[in-house]
Amino acid sequence: MADFKGIPVVAARSGEKYVTPQGFTAIRDGIKATAAAAPFVPGQKPAWLRAPMPAGARFDAVRGIVREHRLVTVCEEAKCPNIGECWNAGTATLMLMGAVCTRACRFCAVDTGNPRGWLDEAEPANVARTVMLMKLRYVVLTSVNRDDLADGGAAHYAACVRAIKEASPATAVEALTPDFQGSEQAVRVVVDSGLEVFAQNIETVRRLTHPVRDPRAGYDQTLEVLTAAKRHRASVLTKSSLMLGVGETAEEVGECLRDLRAAGVDIVTLGQYLRPTPNHLEVQRYVTPEEFQSLREQALALGFLECVSGPLVRSSYRAERALERNNAGL
Repeated sequence: MADFKGIPVVAARSGEKYVTPQGFTAIRDGIKATAAAAPFVPGQKPAWLRAPMPAGARFDAVRGIVREHRLVTVCEEAKCPNIGECWNAGTATLMLMGAVCTRACRFCAVDTGNPRGWLDEAEPANVARTVMLMKLRYVVLTSVNRDDLADGGAAHYAACVRAIKEASPATAVEALTPDFQGSEQAVRVVVDSGLEVFAQNIETVRRLTHPVRDPRAGYDQTLEVLTAAKRHRASVLTKSSLMLGVGETAEEVGECLRDLRAAGVDIVTLGQYLRPTPNHLEVQRYVTPEEFQSLREQALALGFLECVSGPLVRSSYRAERALERNNAGL
């Protein structure tokens, strides 16, 4: 069995089934390999998709802590192009509830399977320790979908937030959650944990929801979850994200922005979809920086507190700026 940062992992190629160390089966990168999968077409990506190499004193310090204590961050695991900028700003994203998702969205390379109720009971304490060691000013907690749990993992999320707040009271927390199958009770549990920002990503426009997302996800379900969070605590900032380049039209993006604003969403992020493996959705087009800027202006005109919009933007990009109500120029 292979070993990564002290954590046992089972080797499998993308799209293959394997058995996890916890004893359940999963599919590497989430989508099964098929003969019909469109191959990667060789070609150079647009120049605006090139990110600078991560560097800086704070980045080096955070990376040293991550290595020394064998910490796992989404920033590294997802090969995020913005890792240098975010770590230098004291922001990072941590994954909760394991690395296997119960859903299989066609844009996402997270492994898919059924964890059958498995949870790491030590995770809240470990996450709090990670935040303290990394000296984070702002942390984003995200997770796989856990439809195998009765509450979708809401109580576990809340326990992690409370543990962080107890160990690092000055650290702001954003929870980028699953949709909890639309459960308002689960949403209330997370919102009541003491977080500053509640996020749930709508991912794409209404027409493309089911070609892009797992059948158990839903455009209206995400809107209802975001509405429930704001209704339960009006002071909590709510946030969502769309990826572009999967076949949407400008009119559909505008409709989605209006729907999010009608749901009370405060912050929206827009970024370019990049295909993770040949088994995933193909990129339909590369959206230009000028188009992203135009969409940001459209979102601000609709009343969003902020819209972070750009080719390399991901839902957690420079998330700490949300509390400043200022992401201009990022």
